[in-house]
Amino acid sequence: MLVAGVDEAGRGPLAGPVVAAAVILDAKRPIAGLADSKVLAPARRQVLAQAIKQRALCWAVGRAEVADIDRLNILQASLLAMRRAVETLDIVPDLVLIDGNRAPSLACRVKTVIKGDATVPSVQAASILAKVARDAEMFTLDKAFPGYGFSRHKGYPTATHLLALAIFGVSPVHRRSFGPVRRLLERGQTGSWPRAVVGGSAR
Repeated sequence: MLVAGVDEAGRGPLAGPVVAAAVILDAKRPIAGLADSKVLAPARRQVLAQAIKQRALCWAVGRAEVADIDRLNILQASLLAMRRAVETLDIVPDLVLIDGNRAPSLACRVKTVIKGDATVPSVQAASILAKVARDAEMFTLDKAFPGYGFSRHKGYPTATHLLALAIFGVSPVHRRSFGPVRRLLERGQTGSWPRAVVGGSAR
């Protein structure tokens, strides 16, 4: 039986997409050290992500953009990202294991697993790929919108991020439906975010 593990990263941040991954592991090519991405150091996640991409039978990443999140809500956007990941797999799985207690509608059999990212290797692998992909996205957004510190806090509502929001206002990659961002918009704090600097001038 071909089993795909699925997990997402980025439900809690105030900015950036939510990213999901789906992984079908190869029993003949086991990967040592798989774990929930949240308990792994960034460097270790990178090493494991490369191993997963090289040894898994197949893997795929799906995402839901900020516009999807604001239109649907974060739960439905997360499920959308999961569905996109599964539907992008080169191999159709017989069973999909979803971390948590909510699952997207899929053409194949689906089962939710509470704390699957702590117990199910394929879900752990998906957790790692989703986290690595989303972190890379936030490094890119940090260059496009300097000043918010996206490369450090990855969009989560840290004190530093909230201070930057108060100073610069809301950027195009902030989730307008999330409370701290919505309240700033209600006060008219938008449009003054810092642009990336290219060749000594703001863009």
